[in-house]
Amino acid sequence: MRSFQQKLPDLESRGIQVVAISVDSPEINRRQRQKLGYTYTFLSDPRTEVIRHYDLLHRGAGSKGTDIARPAEFLIDSSGIIRWVNLTENIAVRARPEQVLEAFDQGEHAATH
Repeated sequence: MRSFQQKLPDLESRGIQVVAISVDSPEINRRQRQKLGYTYTFLSDPRTEVIRHYDLLHRGAGSKGTDIARPAEFLIDSSGIIRWVNLTENIAVRARPEQVLEAFDQGEHAATH
């Protein structure tokens, strides 16, 4: 997540809005953003409605066996169409912002030809 903060200008210059979604409460998300200096949007989904919609619920994987969101990155266009997905079971393995930028640029290139 830190790498996305560092590349935020490159992402935003392409019109990409970075949004993190977690099962954490708005207060926990706010504290986390402040503590780590993140400026992009954090959304709370404690009832896991959005998380389940994208089939990202990782049952019992959180502290004390709580349900959490599976690590994933999506590129969703302004029409709501998913253009690129990176899924993993390992919280330590995530897409790099460079991968997202490459996927975006390839999608834009393909759309113009």
